[in-house]
Amino acid sequence: MERKMYLKNIDYVFLACVIGILIMSGFVLSSATLNVSSDPFFYVKRQVVWIILGFISMVLVTLIDYNSLRNYVKFLYVFNILILLLVIAIGKQRSWINLGPFLLQPSEFAKVIVIITFAKYLSDRQGKLNTLKDLIPCFIHVGIPMILVMFGDLGTSLVFAAILFGMLFVGGANARLLLYIIVMGLLIIVLLLVAHFNFGLPLPLEEYQLMRLVVFLNPYNDGFNGQGAGYHIIQSQVAIGSGGFWGKGLYKGSQVQLNFLPEHHTDFIFSVVGEELGFVGACVLLALYFGLIYRGLNIASRAKDMFGTLLVAGVISMIFFHVMENVGMTVGLMPITGIPLPLFSYGGSSMLATMTAIGLVLNVNIRRQVIRF
Repeated sequence: MERKMYLKNIDYVFLACVIGILIMSGFVLSSATLNVSSDPFFYVKRQVVWIILGFISMVLVTLIDYNSLRNYVKFLYVFNILILLLVIAIGKQRSWINLGPFLLQPSEFAKVIVIITFAKYLSDRQGKLNTLKDLIPCFIHVGIPMILVMFGDLGTSLVFAAILFGMLFVGGANARLLLYIIVMGLLIIVLLLVAHFNFGLPLPLEEYQLMRLVVFLNPYNDGFNGQGAGYHIIQSQVAIGSGGFWGKGLYKGSQVQLNFLPEHHTDFIFSVVGEELGFVGACVLLALYFGLIYRGLNIASRAKDMFGTLLVAGVISMIFFHVMENVGMTVGLMPITGIPLPLFSYGGSSMLATMTAIGLVLNVNIRRQVIRF
């Protein structure tokens, strides 16, 4: 009876959206990587392995009571910080750890750990998030791992900010205060960038990272007449624009197949969708993401406790920001940050971490009622 209840409580619409995105990803990735390697299906086969591992992780996560995670948040938080420090210590490529047959990106898993630890922290502080003084410990909690990630992976560090504000809003923080902080933060960032590019103000980021933050405003004004940091955006816009309404068809996109579009199997894979599947294909993919996010919010609203609600809110905030930033980046509306399209871009760490996070969402929905095994 309990197992039947477990299966009954799974949100199959949410899960169907996940599977739909993964299936669509497989077809698009096979086209995007056709001419990248001597083996045309090298990346597809590796991605399938990561998807399988991701499903295993997702299922395992659903089998434990999510409330048991409360007992391990201190360990998880310290472990998270130590791993991120290790990444910085081991060398120049600070966003990766070389494990031989594959590269591990700890910052992807750090997001999931922060969601868990911050959910516990906020659930214990209900009704105590009304003033700036109340929020300072929250900023410190998320800010430490965020700063450790920032120098090697600026894009992922921005996801931490999205998780922070999304969870604070759901956790009951003063909405006006949050909006004020966001507006002031963006204003300060703009002023710092203006001071850097006009007056040489030194900033603790690499020059290419700073250029990527502003080049989307005018890709041809990158110092190399569109052949520098703006090249990615220009080629992406050409690819999406040439796809038209129906697209050119899989394996028929000139920007993709002739390798004019950089990073077209990772950061700019949405451009492949636009060129080869057109406006219709892009709308189908975005509809699947909308369904996933909508059902996720529904699950958050029905959770049996605030800890569960915050877990789901963190995951949905993460996915929403990933989709918004990645799609916006490819069409030239957002800065280039290197943030992958979740469940779609090629990448083992991203796939495994996202599927684990999906497992948390399903877990919360399953345990709206007591399940015994």
